[in-house]
Amino acid sequence: MKLFVLGCGTSTGVPRIGNDWGACDPKDARNRRTRVSIIVESDGGERVLVDTSPDLRHQLLAANIDRIDAVCWTHDHADHCHGIDDLRALRYGRGGPIPAYGTEETVRRLRQRFGYVFAGQHGYSTICNIETLDRLKLLCGMRLSWCRMPHGPAQSTAYRFDAAGKSIGYATDFSEIRNDLVDLFTNLDVLVVDCLRREPHPTHAHLSMSLDLAAQTQSKRVILTHLDKSMDYTSLVEETPSHVYPAYDGMVIAL
Repeated sequence: MKLFVLGCGTSTGVPRIGNDWGACDPKDARNRRTRVSIIVESDGGERVLVDTSPDLRHQLLAANIDRIDAVCWTHDHADHCHGIDDLRALRYGRGGPIPAYGTEETVRRLRQRFGYVFAGQHGYSTICNIETLDRLKLLCGMRLSWCRMPHGPAQSTAYRFDAAGKSIGYATDFSEIRNDLVDLFTNLDVLVVDCLRREPHPTHAHLSMSLDLAAQTQSKRVILTHLDKSMDYTSLVEETPSHVYPAYDGMVIAL
């Protein structure tokens, strides 16, 4: 399996508009963060994109990715779905629409806001066929498991991908550790986890919560994502355990 971290920043990215780097060193390229999105690749080379960030076109060009085989959404907040139109270029040359998935609520909201993506219009082809996750067990040669997470008053979806004896978990945008999340992620090879800042936040995990989830699940390698402008890369490396790493845009992990 392979993990591509396309983007690892919070909803405003780093730096914020106005060239606001906060505590992040602007000389370290790993601190320049676009909005969160990942690709998980199976041992057979099939790729699942998780979320369509507003920076998706730039991310795919930077990673030299010109093909995906499916897309899943964690939820419908703007920083996770407003790059959806960039899927048009990934639809070209395919025999049919891109398979797409989300929870029932996410599917409903995406259909409302981006109807043309899922139905086509004015002679343009349907870009994605979207379905709920309810009965999905296998995707692109990987076993797929998921659960809902509290994201303040909203909900987000955590995903686990298993193939060839390896596992990758993805939990962004959550504000509470519940038993079903711990059960989902037990004994992961790689956990990619929400870590907005050091101080507690009403809708996101902070550093202590992220490390707590990693410890409860006994994850072998932990990647911190959804990082804001207070989370300087080098500072985080110095204060976290040796198996914990801040994400950076363009990070690739092969298992």
